[in-house]
Amino acid sequence: MSFSSLGLSAELVRVVSEEGYSEPTPVQRQAIPVILEGRDVLAGAQTGTGKTAGFTLPLLQRLSARAPAGGTRPVRALILTPTRELAAQVAESVDTYGRHLPLRSAVIFGGVSINPQIAQLRRGVDIVIATPGRLLDHIGQKTLDLSRLEILVLDEADRMLDMGFIRDIRRILALLPSSGPNGRQNLLFSATFSEEIRQLASGLLHDPAYIDVARRNAAVETVSQVVHPVDRARKRELLSFLIGSNDWRQVLVFTRTKHGANKLAEQLTRDGVTAAAIHGNKSQGARTRALADFKRGAVRALVATDIAARGLDIDQLPQVVNFELPNVPEDYVHRIGRTGRAGQEGEAISLVCVDERDFLRDIERLTRREIPQVVIAGYAPDPSIRPEPVFKQRQPRQHNQGRQHNQPRQQNRACSGNGAGQGPRAQVDGNGGHQGEGKAPARHGGHRKPQGGNVQRPGGEPRNRTHQGRPGQRPAPRRSGA
Repeated sequence: MSFSSLGLSAELVRVVSEEGYSEPTPVQRQAIPVILEGRDVLAGAQTGTGKTAGFTLPLLQRLSARAPAGGTRPVRALILTPTRELAAQVAESVDTYGRHLPLRSAVIFGGVSINPQIAQLRRGVDIVIATPGRLLDHIGQKTLDLSRLEILVLDEADRMLDMGFIRDIRRILALLPSSGPNGRQNLLFSATFSEEIRQLASGLLHDPAYIDVARRNAAVETVSQVVHPVDRARKRELLSFLIGSNDWRQVLVFTRTKHGANKLAEQLTRDGVTAAAIHGNKSQGARTRALADFKRGAVRALVATDIAARGLDIDQLPQVVNFELPNVPEDYVHRIGRTGRAGQEGEAISLVCVDERDFLRDIERLTRREIPQVVIAGYAPDPSIRPEPVFKQRQPRQHNQGRQHNQPRQQNRACSGNGAGQGPRAQVDGNGGHQGEGKAPARHGGHRKPQGGNVQRPGGEPRNRTHQGRPGQRPAPRRSGA
């Protein structure tokens, strides 16, 4: 089946061919015709299977088919993403696929000056790609009008509709034109969906087409997965050994906390492995530079928190390493989905200590597969070491409201392989940030000073950031931008 057989215009078929694609992926084959018909869609597809093009191509065609009356250029399509990196990736796809069409787009997210975004919006754009927090900032400053919106896309819809985002999403939906027959078209795409999230999403859609091209919460089959059992204190040593002995030139390494990412990057550099860290406390410029250096080979190991699990698209990334298993098993699917993209083969290696056995069991239960375990010679775990109880956050799903800033977090167990920053799992915020990420709770009645140079407020946001007002909202502690 070719792209032209899906009903795409000659301009879009041309640009797809120019990008080197000849056949649509399964999610594209199913989604593109349905979206072109104007129907709402709830689509689940594995990470790396082309779901971004699955909504971008038909969106561009529908917008280009009819120009707005009066010669004006109102915002007609809004694509919401949970992270800045994903917003930037989607914006790049919109620009790439739309280069032969007379459409304009803008990407808006926090962490950078709002003024250039305001100037671009005033010049008129057809498509806005945004994170919810910065979008609401623009709405509060009346620099963005969504009253003529025709298409709404929620990318990574599971996270967008999860408890960290639902209130912002509802505020945004209240400002949009009505959906339904002859109204706004709604498209929800994600790699993972819980049953609860699917039920919640169905309430936002009118007569949706359901697309599920692969078993939900499954990893791409082209990714080989392996677990290396190791003692928590020897994880960094084993990681350096694996990188050196296998001559890995480009490896994405995931930690659970910001402080842990910084410390591991420093340790790898001392071991002779060029490394950089990327997480929510880094400025947008620093994150962009680190990612660019990693892509061009100047950095051998990019150490990241889960902020990078959604949105990073690195051509032919060969290896992903879970230095620490994620607290939420769905995040494992997103992490390892950074490799094995577009039919390429990839490796996902997890370094698992005794404290993480529950995490591993949860991941295997979610993905419905047992991950093979291989002990590396010289790094066999000491059976006498007992699991250490530390904190683990497991957020319950809530369907009616987001978590309040003072809502207590649930406690359980986790493991920090390099002894740094053992804290609750981050909750992604509407700006694509992670609240609580890298903040370690006090243990045994003691106190720990905040990690990093900024004093943190309850939501994890540095104090020196000013609040930008939003309609009908009192200033409140902001969650960390990412």
